Amino acid sequence: MRGNNDDGGRIARARERFRVSPDAGTEIMGEQASGAGVILFSVALFVAVLAACLGVAFYLQAAVTLGAIVVAVIVATLVTMGCQIAQQWERVVVLRFGKFHRVAGPGLFFTIPIIESKAMRIDTRLRVTTFGAEETLTSDLVPMNVNAVLFWHVWDAKAACNEVGDFAAAVEFSAQTALRDAIGRASAAEVAIRREQLDRELRRVLEEKVAPWGVTILSVEVRDILLPKELQDIMSLEAQAEQRKKARIILIEAEQDIFEMLNEMEGLYEENDPAVQLRTMHLLNESLREGKGTVVIPSAFAEGFSDIFPKGM
Repeated sequence: MRGNNDDGGRIARARERFRVSPDAGTEIMGEQASGAGVILFSVALFVAVLAACLGVAFYLQAAVTLGAIVVAVIVATLVTMGCQIAQQWERVVVLRFGKFHRVAGPGLFFTIPIIESKAMRIDTRLRVTTFGAEETLTSDLVPMNVNAVLFWHVWDAKAACNEVGDFAAAVEFSAQTALRDAIGRASAAEVAIRREQLDRELRRVLEEKVAPWGVTILSVEVRDILLPKELQDIMSLEAQAEQRKKARIILIEAEQDIFEMLNEMEGLYEENDPAVQLRTMHLLNESLREGKGTVVIPSAFAEGFSDIFPKGM
């Protein structure tokens, strides 16, 4: 039994590792508004209409009967149901007998009870969707993990309600599919280096795809690009080798320039000994500038003491 449990655990971990479904989430920017004001308005409207109906019944019949109370409650309920309020950032799709009639809001608007219905309340503020591609193969068969952020908003509530069932989920999965396709067409080096180009390509593809849904893509930003550790080490060595190559090329070019200058000055040094001495002193000064070396110069200074010290000393 224990062996079966271990095998099952390994299988579950393997499935989790190679999972391809996205861990995407959609968040609406800003704080959610309280609905207490709308509820209080509805209650106040219901009481006002009920009182008005009872007042009319009392004026006509000089008494408030049970039938008048029932009629007043029904009228107040219908008026309250027909009175709607949409927030500044909301658009409400109104259907009449199941067909699209209009887009209402923001502010106060009225619907005909039973005949008209609210199909959807759509938030038109900026939305942020995080999505990613896990272990997606590039054109050179390198698995990569890429995370990105999508900024978008709904500009046509009618299309968002009628053209797609769940426009938020459709945008999320479309973004992930576009990201996987873009990674599969490029090499690992191109994905890692050309991040801005990847952003522009994703935005162009998504704009064409989500435009019929009444959605506008504002921007796409790639956040993280994770390469396998082995590939990171290889790319680091490649970059170091490229830098060493450039340094050697620059050194060879400098030596070539110096050689050409020395050839031009060769005739001047042959005819002018002081110039050679000045050049020697300059090179000596450059070598001792940091004060870390010592120069030993042979001199005939000891020959001046030959008359004082015996030759054997």
